[in-house]
Amino acid sequence: MKIKDGFIVNKVGSQHVVVPVGETSMERHCMVRLNGTGAFLWNQLSADVTEEALVQALLAEYAVDEETARADVTAFLGKLRDADLLDE
Repeated sequence: MKIKDGFIVNKVGSQHVVVPVGETSMERHCMVRLNGTGAFLWNQLSADVTEEALVQALLAEYAVDEETARADVTAFLGKLRDADLLDE
């Protein structure tokens, strides 16, 4: 899975904001705020990755246990799916 084309992340102050660009901006009028972990996972999703790869990347980057990493990745992906931002 990966992020659908037509979205970028901008850093505004201390926050990361996902916005549609190009033709996508004409069709989609949404804005998603990401915390630091969300921005990290978003960057991982610029390439085609599996959910397991996201969990492993989170474990390598942050001091978090595997159960928490899995729960966080699952929740994050759920939000992206709800917003129809993933190509799967």
